Amino acid sequence: MSTPDRLWRLRRQPPSAKHLRAYKGMSPVLAQVLYNRGFDEPAAAARFLCAKEIDSNPFTMKGVSEAVTRIRRAVQGREKIVVYGDFDADGVTSTVLMVQVLKALGANVEPYIPHRVDEGYGLNSEALEKLAAGGASVVVTVDCGIRSVKEVEHGKRFGLDMIVTDHHSVQREPADGGRDIVPAAVAVINPKQTGCKYGQKHGSMLAGVGVAYRLADALLRAASHDRKKPSIQLDTLLDLVAIGTVADLAPLSEIENRALVRMGLDALNRAERPGVQALLEVSGVKPGQVTAMTIGFVLGPRVNAAGRLDSAMLAYDLLAAPDYETALPLAQQLQQLNVQRQDLTRAAQETIRSQLEADGVADAPLIFAQGEFQPGIVGLVAGRLVEEFYRPAVVLEKGETESRASCRSIPEFDITAALDLIGDRLERYGGHAQAAGLTVKNANVEELRQHLEERAALVFQGAPPQRTLEYDAEVDLAALSEALWDELQQLEPTGHGNEKPVLVSRAVRLLDRRTVGTDGMHLKLRVARSGQPPLDAIAFRLGERADALPDMVDIAYQLDMNEWNGSRYLQLVVQDIKPAGAG
Repeated sequence: MSTPDRLWRLRRQPPSAKHLRAYKGMSPVLAQVLYNRGFDEPAAAARFLCAKEIDSNPFTMKGVSEAVTRIRRAVQGREKIVVYGDFDADGVTSTVLMVQVLKALGANVEPYIPHRVDEGYGLNSEALEKLAAGGASVVVTVDCGIRSVKEVEHGKRFGLDMIVTDHHSVQREPADGGRDIVPAAVAVINPKQTGCKYGQKHGSMLAGVGVAYRLADALLRAASHDRKKPSIQLDTLLDLVAIGTVADLAPLSEIENRALVRMGLDALNRAERPGVQALLEVSGVKPGQVTAMTIGFVLGPRVNAAGRLDSAMLAYDLLAAPDYETALPLAQQLQQLNVQRQDLTRAAQETIRSQLEADGVADAPLIFAQGEFQPGIVGLVAGRLVEEFYRPAVVLEKGETESRASCRSIPEFDITAALDLIGDRLERYGGHAQAAGLTVKNANVEELRQHLEERAALVFQGAPPQRTLEYDAEVDLAALSEALWDELQQLEPTGHGNEKPVLVSRAVRLLDRRTVGTDGMHLKLRVARSGQPPLDAIAFRLGERADALPDMVDIAYQLDMNEWNGSRYLQLVVQDIKPAGAG
């Protein structure tokens, strides 16, 4: 199985020059990037760039009014409330956020995050029984529960009033336009629900922590009329919202997510939360230097490491820590777990790669790997396999009678829709079009494998999926400048759904090339510019191409600024490189 060559494709054919000139105050490059993101009208593009707040009414989100009514009654009656979260960064931040808000309202509240190995993803019937036996009368789920129809019914039988808040895909009846299949809870809050006015107006792509934040907003608004005012401000929760939103890959092309993350980054860079301060310190990041990329590649993985290899309550305790002295040792534990997570992921990926090569499955439409893997890393390994081979990947950790799997996919294959077709053979499952998790009886594993492989073969119709690199605009290297780089910074925060712009330059002359890094993995380049000094470029993981490149090449890259010892200069971060004319 080999990595396919990437086909370069312009994201969108540009409009007329006249239309681009209507994007006042923007260069043609920035205007084209925004047009590519779907902002066909200049006014909408300008709003996207400037979005800092969302004027929204959380009570227009389906289920919020019912949830607020029941929660306020529980607070007033000193009933025990449990916030039941997921064990990833989105779930942990959602849990911390909801518990802090409920405590500020005077609630008798406790967090509960299931153990990945012992209980698995989502609501667990045995856990709900224990919570009811422990005196809980209300359970509020965050970042989970939308497909837990049986579990919610089980909880109700034990006297629990269930409130579900989630953002994952809503299951629907098979027929076109079929009704939503949701748990029969006191309230179900998910902007993806049919008939949710909030989702229709603002979009339905919030992360779990974004949905929890909107419920918190509604609770605080309702409490603002009480004699005793809440002891918390909504904006103090935005650091949690930013971490969960970016770490869960909620699309930053959605204006609401963008606004929440921008405000959250401001809060993260102030590092007022002791847990954030400690996490930045052990990660080697200074307050004031946190970006969305920092969340995605530094903070998020460390928060996730707790639930992957230990208990997610470790990350919860860190982010809820009352002071720096309490937070620091917890952050150090997360740092150690993250290093361990990296080593385990690398080893598992190499094991699966060797097995794939030994089995000779070069033409397989889908990777289905099973073994005695560490449960907390199977999702990461599946993601790495998708990156390497550009196929949907399912990595299954075998248990004694049941197995759990993480699924990752590519845009051409909706993995959750594929699981819907065999849902009656699964114990539980849920997720998005490109990421899902499931639990399956061992007796049904082979049937699952055959179904997914056949479904992928049907979708791909015998041709391997073609990896593509989408770029935003073609630019002459001579047109690159610090002013352009500064202008493109208006697109921040960039990330999933609002990626850093990729530019293409044709017929570029290579002045120098050399490999750098471990085993010459990376490629360091120096490229000529007409009438201007040459530019440095770095091509990560492309070192193997060093000897095969001609002197004239086409390059696809992101524009970057390298700052060192008080000086700064432009640099190209190369995404792909081909002989001139081949790109």
